Amino acid sequence: MGGKPIFALNITCFPTDDLPLDVLHQILKGGQTVANQANTPILGGHSIKDKEPKYGMVVTGLVKKENLVRNDNAKIGDVLVLTKPIGTGIISTAIKRGNAKNADVDSIISVMTDSNSKGSNAMNSTGVNACTDITGYGLVGHLKEMCESSNVSAEIFGNDIPLIDNVEFYASNDSNIPGGTKRNFDCFNSYVNYKNNEKNQFLFYDAQTSGGLLIAVHEKKLSQLISQLKSHNSLSHTVIGKITEKKSDLITIN
Repeated sequence: MGGKPIFALNITCFPTDDLPLDVLHQILKGGQTVANQANTPILGGHSIKDKEPKYGMVVTGLVKKENLVRNDNAKIGDVLVLTKPIGTGIISTAIKRGNAKNADVDSIISVMTDSNSKGSNAMNSTGVNACTDITGYGLVGHLKEMCESSNVSAEIFGNDIPLIDNVEFYASNDSNIPGGTKRNFDCFNSYVNYKNNEKNQFLFYDAQTSGGLLIAVHEKKLSQLISQLKSHNSLSHTVIGKITEKKSDLITIN
C-alpha cells in the first residue's frame, strides 16, 4: 500500500521442550537481518510455548493518505506488472513430498526472502493506480479482488507470467499441487476465460508465500516503473496483462 515501516514486533511460538533455544535464536537472527534490510527496528515482541515453531512480525508503518496505494483503484488501460515469479506453493509442496532438487529449494528461498520493499519503493517513486500482493489466493484470486473492487476486468498474457525455474515440471505431478492451490482453482476458476493457453492452469492459482506485488500503472508511466524496479533489483519487472472495461468474463487469460 506504499507505507513505510517504522517498527516491528516479533511474534513466535516455540516448542522449548523439543527443540534447543539455539534454533529460536537463529530464527530471530534471520528476522533481524530482514528488518535491518528494510531499515526497521524490532522493538520487542511476544512468545508462547507451542508444539510446532511459528514465527512472524507485526509491523507498524506510515503513509500519507493521498499517497495510499489501494487495490480498488485500477483504471481501464492500466498495465499490470508483477515483481516476483510465481511457483513457491508448488515447489514447497514438492519439497514436502521429497521431490524437489536442492537448486530449486534454493530458488524458492531466494524468492520468499526477497523484500517487497523494492517494489514498494519503485511504485512510490513512480505513482501508480493500484497494487495488491500475490499471496495465499494466488495470482487469479488477488487479481479478481482488484478487478471487482475497481469495477473493471483484466486480460492476462499467460505465456508472459514469470515462473520460478522448473515449477512447470513440478506442476505436472499432481502430488506437488498444494491443497490451497486446488481450493483457489475451485473458488476462482469460474471467473476466468481461457483462450489459447497451454500452461498448467494450477500455476495461475498457486498459493504463494511472500509473493510479489501486482501493480496497475498508467501506460505512460510504465517505462518509469520498470526503470525503478530494475534500479531496485526487483526479481521481476514483467508486464503480464492489462486492465480493460468491465466484461462478462472478469479475467481473460490469453
